Amino acid sequence: MTEQAALYERRGHIGIVTLNRPHALNAVNAELSEGAGNALAGADADPEVRAIVITGAGRAFCAGADLKEIAQRRRIDAPEHPEWGFAGIVRHWVATPTIAAVNGFAFGGGTEIVLACDLAVADETAELGLPEVKRGLLAAAGGVIRLPRVVPVKIALEIGLTGRPVPAGEAAQLGLVNRVAPEGKALEVALELAEAVAANAPVSVRETKRVMYQSREAGSDWGEDAWALNDQAVRRVMSSADSREGPRAFAEKRAPRWAGR
Repeated sequence: MTEQAALYERRGHIGIVTLNRPHALNAVNAELSEGAGNALAGADADPEVRAIVITGAGRAFCAGADLKEIAQRRRIDAPEHPEWGFAGIVRHWVATPTIAAVNGFAFGGGTEIVLACDLAVADETAELGLPEVKRGLLAAAGGVIRLPRVVPVKIALEIGLTGRPVPAGEAAQLGLVNRVAPEGKALEVALELAEAVAANAPVSVRETKRVMYQSREAGSDWGEDAWALNDQAVRRVMSSADSREGPRAFAEKRAPRWAGR
């Protein structure tokens, strides 16, 4: 039997999705896309999971698309769920916060997975980048869309037009990743960040994520559309059991026991 191209485990309230083609530097083929997409969907549907960490097996996070598969004209998306996009991740919206643990280099599609995650931790030896222009390709899995929304436009254009690698330290300075971990500790630091997220009220966390993303499309922060999204979130949060538990736990000087509803 061949090894699964993506692995999943749960540690307490944290789901961990591991891209598992280390022999191919976790380059994405159809099996990886299907496995990672299913793992992500399963974690999001699990009420016990409050944060999801995505990492890679071996010395790379993800080397991007499997060019051997592309050369053979084989599809690399999830056959049953093409709407999930590259790696089953980049167009796969989940309500649960996602954190990339960039354990090694993440070029092309690897960087696009990082961009699709809500937060990111990079090993100090890791490098990111969009080298597609060097191969006559396009960073079409969200790279050309998301990068200029995350870093200044001129910097995004430099990265995209030159295809140069971006070291972890520079990526952190630019805001492309949240934290830089000591060598070999990216997953450990990402799990610490995930625990900090998971300690909070699940309904509040999900609504915070949703409004922050959706309000970007609503125009001015003085406009009615953005505030309508905000008001909807307020109603959902304040009608939850967690909104009653939080103040009660504070008054009783104890840790909250979140119901997640």
